Amino acid sequence: MTAITDIPDAPRAARRPQLGNPVLRWLRTNLFSSMPNGILTVVLLAMLGKAAVSFVQWGIANAVWFAPANDSAACRAMRGVGACWAIIPEKYRFILFGTYPFDEQWRPALAVVLFIALYYLSTRRVLWRRELAYLWIGALALISVLMWGGVFGLSFVSQDRWGGLPVTLILATFGLAFGFPLGILVALGRRSKLPAIRSLCVFYVELIRGVPLVSLLFMASVMFPLFMPAGFNIDKLLRAQIAIILFAGAYLAEVIRGGLQAVPRGQYEAADALGLSYWRKHRLIVLPQAIRHVIPPLVNTFIAFFKDTSLVLIIGIFDLLTTAKTAIIDPAWQQFSVEVYIFVAAIYFAFCFAMSRYSRSLEATRR
Repeated sequence: MTAITDIPDAPRAARRPQLGNPVLRWLRTNLFSSMPNGILTVVLLAMLGKAAVSFVQWGIANAVWFAPANDSAACRAMRGVGACWAIIPEKYRFILFGTYPFDEQWRPALAVVLFIALYYLSTRRVLWRRELAYLWIGALALISVLMWGGVFGLSFVSQDRWGGLPVTLILATFGLAFGFPLGILVALGRRSKLPAIRSLCVFYVELIRGVPLVSLLFMASVMFPLFMPAGFNIDKLLRAQIAIILFAGAYLAEVIRGGLQAVPRGQYEAADALGLSYWRKHRLIVLPQAIRHVIPPLVNTFIAFFKDTSLVLIIGIFDLLTTAKTAIIDPAWQQFSVEVYIFVAAIYFAFCFAMSRYSRSLEATRR
């Protein structure tokens, strides 16, 4: 008995709190665990510190923040020593809204606010009910009215005048909203026992994934109208939207198929034992588990497609990046393109970082 009581309680010892400053302990464990790691950490910190100091001097201390209307003399006088942020107040309306009529730009601005509000409300799990779908339908209808006009006393604005951030959000939102259910159907079709459906889905996925998005946009813009009857024409924004939906559907199908393969076979057998139909089995049991398994690659695909909307430049659609490039054609501001690209990069980063953070929180709550 004495020998048994003298044995230390291993679990209790493991739960014993460690002494010392937790910050120092974390630094010692992760950054200075060995001599090579410590040297590498010091070198990287020195490089980051030097870059940070240089950016602060260029972007804040020596920067020009405001300038008279369309006068870049103060910025040119700096000769690259400081940033010319004055170009942003001068060109931001064109960057964000393109050639949309100047006096009507409150309409695309309100459309962007509605999009952001829809994204935020969709992240609230307490609102994941049927009413949220009705809210999306109503908000998208209101966005269409705002962008097109022609009713309620709003002047009509053709899609050729649309540009900037609203176009990027429209292409990304509709592309993923329709591409995601298409990807689910194709993923299920690739696992179908019917050879015709399985072969058709395999052909679609391999064809779309085998060519770049640029080629699909060219096909939608140039080749697609040749197959339409004479006098029948579809707007190029809609053609680009269809190409993006097909492209997104093929890539999302493979991600979802990986999630379906990760679901244990016993889940399928249990659903069959309950007498559930094919669609109820997948809707209630299989798909929720499959999507939970592939949340990280799904969000990675969403972020990639949000950024790939900039490729519509090649068919003459003015998305956010295209309007930014066009804004610096002005000879007075042409040499200050870096500031414009930093401004646009900050917008892209805000949306992509929000998606990434939400996916991490969603993954953590579903473990």
